[in-house]
Amino acid sequence: MDYALQRRALLAEVYAGRVGTMEVCDAGPYLLRAAKFHGQPSDVTCPVCRREPLTHVSWVYGDELKHAAGSARTAEELTRMATLFEEFTVYVVEVCRTCSWNHLVQSYVLGTRGLDSHKPRRRTAAE
Repeated sequence: MDYALQRRALLAEVYAGRVGTMEVCDAGPYLLRAAKFHGQPSDVTCPVCRREPLTHVSWVYGDELKHAAGSARTAEELTRMATLFEEFTVYVVEVCRTCSWNHLVQSYVLGTRGLDSHKPRRRTAAE
């Protein structure tokens, strides 16, 4: 899912002065740290401060991930995880490390569900 329309509407509100920059530039320290260590630089300049390129941070969520759910992952880690887990959701957030702008950019599902796998899957007690 792409969140470009929501982003565009929010930025229009900011540019019109109906929403303050303090309301949209609210990335917490955990998100800023994740951008520094796990993020991928983009070619898009921050739409609020216009000082630096945005960084994309990928967060993973899924029941099967257990303790790894809710953590930031690099592109290489996502590729590896996609072969190890049946299904999980990735949320990509754009972050400006200068002004703390952040917005959800897209979400998508990864995993092996639906692929013909030669390894037997575990069965639950209910099956």
